[in-house]
Amino acid sequence: MRHKLWTLFSSMLVISAFTFGGGFVIVSLMKKKLVDELGWLEEEEMLDMTALAQSAPGPIAVNAAILAGRRIAGVPGMLAAVTGTLIPPLLIIGAISLIYAQFRDNEWVRAAMAGMSCGVAAVISDVVLGLGGKVVRGRDALSIGLMVLAFVLTYFCKVNVIFIILGAAVLGAVRAALATKAGDRG
Repeated sequence: MRHKLWTLFSSMLVISAFTFGGGFVIVSLMKKKLVDELGWLEEEEMLDMTALAQSAPGPIAVNAAILAGRRIAGVPGMLAAVTGTLIPPLLIIGAISLIYAQFRDNEWVRAAMAGMSCGVAAVISDVVLGLGGKVVRGRDALSIGLMVLAFVLTYFCKVNVIFIILGAAVLGAVRAALATKAGDRG
């Protein structure tokens, strides 16, 4: 158990320390580590955890660490994952806050930030294609339609994502209730 907790803590520490771009980037790297490399979670579980982490209040990276850590090793796993996730940004932000005023107008710093933005866009695109591709491969017309509708409402109609999440949750609950009811009859 200690080895698993150490691996979970150190994996989250490294992911959090060397990732720029926020929660979605960290979640994609969590998926690669916890699903693809270590095999501790199924891809479907990670997809569900990502949806829950996004819809819960707070940073998506911390929410995903809570869910993944608890699923992998209970409360100790949750604490290990969250601690590993929080240490790097707290140290980095603390250090940056001390010197930010000196460097905020530096053209090299601005260029570096612009370059990192391009990298972040690429990683987020990879996550979208990976997770969205799984939905499409599942060939569930309702899920595919919901994914497309959510994109259209968010991107073109500027609907707040919380309303889309709530609508998807209601639709999912109705779908589950109907499936349960159909299973009771059959």
